[in-house]
Amino acid sequence: MTRARRTALVLRHDSAIGLGNLGPTLEAHGYEIVTVDAPSTDVSALDALAPDLVVVLGGDEGAYETDRYPYLADEIALLRTRIDAEAPIFGVCLGAQLLAKSLGAEVFKGTTKEVGWLTVEPTEAGASSPVRHFAGVPTVQWHGDTFELPAGVHRLASSGAYENQAFSKGEWLLAVQFHPEVTDEIHEEWLREWGDELPEYGLSREQLREERGSFGPVAQEASARLLGEYLEGLEARDTRAA
Repeated sequence: MTRARRTALVLRHDSAIGLGNLGPTLEAHGYEIVTVDAPSTDVSALDALAPDLVVVLGGDEGAYETDRYPYLADEIALLRTRIDAEAPIFGVCLGAQLLAKSLGAEVFKGTTKEVGWLTVEPTEAGASSPVRHFAGVPTVQWHGDTFELPAGVHRLASSGAYENQAFSKGEWLLAVQFHPEVTDEIHEEWLREWGDELPEYGLSREQLREERGSFGPVAQEASARLLGEYLEGLEARDTRAA
């Protein structure tokens, strides 16, 4: 059965923090991917409702730094337009934080930085959501900011360090604090770019490379299942609405 062609707008904040393994899953579900580098694009000029899906990726920025990074304010405006229309959005790390802020919650610096291959624990709601595919599966974390849980959403996962690791609103909005998108190549680039800070957390490049060899393949599979199930939910939603 041939899927209808759809468009996914990807908001990227850093060339090192790309779509990764999410790309093949989107393409397998019939999405044409349009990637926009938010720092160098007039995000306010984008048609918020034209894409079938918006994917918001990670970055070094804080969602609360709109004065320093004005394009973040434009992204939040775009996301709020989509939220009002219940138009599909998938957010990763900074993307999840921008979604939390767009929904009226506070985003702020956390008490600790969460870095490494770590597990998240699905909540009761998460156990019946796409996030369940990461139960017991170490995934990449690399963040120091966190957020309050917005009103009207379901918390889907927590970790030992941060209670809010994933949330959803209806079938159309899914946000994860962790990094399901990371491929071996992306992870290696992060180790080159930011690996000098690892000793602060009792970690090393060598340790994370070794853990990548152990955990990477199963995390890749979990990522494909997570995004694939979310996209199938969107397709079912469209079918019901037709």
